[in-house]
Amino acid sequence: MSQPTRPNILWICTDQQRHDTLGCYGNPYVHSPRIDSLARNGLLFENAFCQSTVCSPSRASFLTGRYPRATRCRQNGQAIPDDEILVTRLLADAGYFCGLSGKLHLSPCHPKVAPIRERRINDGYTCFHWSHHHYASNPWPSDEYYLWLASQNIRYHAKPIPQCPHVTLSMPAEYHQTTWCAQKAIDFMQVAAEHKTPWFFSVNIFDPHHDFDPPEELFNRYLKKLDQIPLPNYVPGELDNKPPFQKVDHLGNNSDIDSTQMSPDEHRIIRAAYWAMCDLIDMQVGRMIDALKQTNQLDNTIIIFMSDHGEMLGDHGIYLKGPHMYDPAVHIPLIISNPKLFPARRTAALTELTDLAPTILELAGLPIHPGMQGRSLLPLLRGGGGRTSSHRDDVYCEYYNAMTKHPEKPFATMLRTAGEKLIRYHSLAQGVSWGGGELYDLTNDPTETRNLYADPAFQSLKTRLLERLCDRMAETVDPLPLRQSSW
Repeated sequence: MSQPTRPNILWICTDQQRHDTLGCYGNPYVHSPRIDSLARNGLLFENAFCQSTVCSPSRASFLTGRYPRATRCRQNGQAIPDDEILVTRLLADAGYFCGLSGKLHLSPCHPKVAPIRERRINDGYTCFHWSHHHYASNPWPSDEYYLWLASQNIRYHAKPIPQCPHVTLSMPAEYHQTTWCAQKAIDFMQVAAEHKTPWFFSVNIFDPHHDFDPPEELFNRYLKKLDQIPLPNYVPGELDNKPPFQKVDHLGNNSDIDSTQMSPDEHRIIRAAYWAMCDLIDMQVGRMIDALKQTNQLDNTIIIFMSDHGEMLGDHGIYLKGPHMYDPAVHIPLIISNPKLFPARRTAALTELTDLAPTILELAGLPIHPGMQGRSLLPLLRGGGGRTSSHRDDVYCEYYNAMTKHPEKPFATMLRTAGEKLIRYHSLAQGVSWGGGELYDLTNDPTETRNLYADPAFQSLKTRLLERLCDRMAETVDPLPLRQSSW
């Protein structure tokens, strides 16, 4: 049967996955041959950055092509307003058949708030296989992953390991939520192959988000070479001239993981568990690619692989996420692949996740919605400018009291160029006792160890970046509603 002329789009979004968790991004330990192959046959973005270090604001941002401030979904636990327009709705309105498996997380996701499942706006998804997470402690009655397990007389389980209290071993790979998410996508693609309607499918995998709970068979591969796994990037004393809450998070305030009480092997075990979860993701990406091949849809399907934000993973003495804008938290993997439509290469161009929604619309032959603030990546996809071609001069990130565990409720914004990073903490405006920021020379200090914010020798650089940060903040003002007349 002939395939639709408009391309299908398979959008794979993991949760809390750093950019350095794949072989194609230089990690020699992980096992990611399928995603590496996707990168070799597509465009790998070396410098892609999220616009929030927390799930809901980031997802609201890249699904609308707007900054968290504009979407009004600035915090976890905050509901995206009904009038926000998702790219999936625009695709559905234009004739695409849209589906999802896994999480969406654009509204509060806790059984006490949403006892059935999270509230939805007009998101465009007709096929909606929802499973926010696989925590056994608070499942929803409508979580399809749990319903799938129950249909096979299986209960979710995870067992602790004696070597590290922060790691558990979960379901075998065949029963893992990551596998279930991929299978729902495969089922969708097999049915879609019989129709001429172009389709869009979101695979929103919860891994490698904490808890650190990989399948045992994948985790054991790393245990055999545990001593080879590098320790987190942390220099004792580096937090002394950084925002005070970072020292508190170093002691486990935000993550319940006190880095000061952990042995080197415990750090390595957590990293091994995290990487094993990434390995499982790679296996399932391979299954989805195979399904596209088997149904003769690969040539007409654009595959996007990315994550919503990163994970500190012990770097700078901190685990998980929060008001931390180090590269492990903001620098994410991004691959867009279809060798029939675009040349395969890598680009060092600075890229934001806000750029994805307008890009997807242009790939589908649709106009960019006037409320979108991102910039289409289509010129880069078509091969313009080579590896060092310019797309943005800098990238921007926001954090507005986005999580609940910080009593001082930090507000922070970040500006990052190719060689410099500035983070400004605006908490003085909230009536608390500290403010200030961070400034890094990424050329000479790529691991962001030495904070230059108060260094007199770098005041002119700080002033220049603060001015640009101010400009970027102004640029996040909502372009909607559109002006209708001259007065």
